[in-house]
Amino acid sequence: MAISEASVRAALEKFVDPYLRQTLQQAQAVRAVELDADRVLAKIELGYPTIGYTHTLQSALQRHLAAAGLGVELTLELASHIVPHAVQRNLKPLAGVKNIVAVASGKGGVGKSTVAVNLALAWAAAGAQVGILDADIYGPSQPLMLGLVGQHPSSPDGKHIRPLQAHGLAAMSIGFLVDPAQAVVWRGPMVTQALSQLLTDTDWGELDYLVVDMPPGTGDIQLTLSQRVPVAGAIIVTTPQDIALADARKGLAMFEKVSVPVLGIIENMSLHVCSNCGHIDHIFGAGGGARLAAEYGVTLLGELPLDARIREEADGGRPTVVAQPGSARAQAYIEASRHAAAALALRARDRSALFPKIVVEDS
Repeated sequence: MAISEASVRAALEKFVDPYLRQTLQQAQAVRAVELDADRVLAKIELGYPTIGYTHTLQSALQRHLAAAGLGVELTLELASHIVPHAVQRNLKPLAGVKNIVAVASGKGGVGKSTVAVNLALAWAAAGAQVGILDADIYGPSQPLMLGLVGQHPSSPDGKHIRPLQAHGLAAMSIGFLVDPAQAVVWRGPMVTQALSQLLTDTDWGELDYLVVDMPPGTGDIQLTLSQRVPVAGAIIVTTPQDIALADARKGLAMFEKVSVPVLGIIENMSLHVCSNCGHIDHIFGAGGGARLAAEYGVTLLGELPLDARIREEADGGRPTVVAQPGSARAQAYIEASRHAAAALALRARDRSALFPKIVVEDS
């Protein structure tokens, strides 16, 4: 079989990316193919962060070409191109922020904040510009998890807040602005107004993703936030147990009501691996997240372990993805982050910039 650039490109375009779950041709990802004797250089661009994925993808593509009868040595140049995606019809995207992703749960105690910060850190490690907004006014967790307790943001112009920086993330939380020892006793309207200001008055700079760590529950505050914040996609965090799944259903229903697409479900505390013998135990049940995802026709983005070290690392201000990036527990977050970013990449793009602004003036 004669090997040509066209035959190599045709074979590459048939490869199904495991995160996008579509062919590279469907994703319009193959940018160039250059053939020199039995060596080929492929330039591929994906719609999600790719640092750390090149070796894995290159090996998979090499096997794919060999199975197609193309005996060439592949070199892969992998890049990412993250674009803004559509938000609720009555809202406009936040200036400078391509995509706002809400991480929510129907109830507290499922590890939502730990998942949110590790997802954000995984995207940043993969090459994206990422921020995180701690939207839990009553119980902000991100200052502790990011090692920023006691630090305060500045406002050089007196109008906009400059977010704090930690592990490559731009971070904002009410916990940076109030005494952490004091309880916040605001009513709902005050909370939603404060969060709106934290979102819009923060100078986020240019971000590919802004992760919003939503307050737990599906009450008036959560619903109002979902209606006011221009969200490109939401992620639901649950545990496998039935009581958590029942509340996760409410979270899914809430986002459906406000026309926010749910990118998928992350099952936290999915399994526990004994540190002494390696025995796997499903302490909170098994398969709940998969059943819920199938029920609502969304993606199961990941199944994360129950591990004391995850809690220790978060409490120490260095979450798992930065504390032990090569560990199996960190890889679980990294895998979930790729699936989530790929799910967002498949959503409709934001086209608002293509339309001219119309100004009506009295003549």
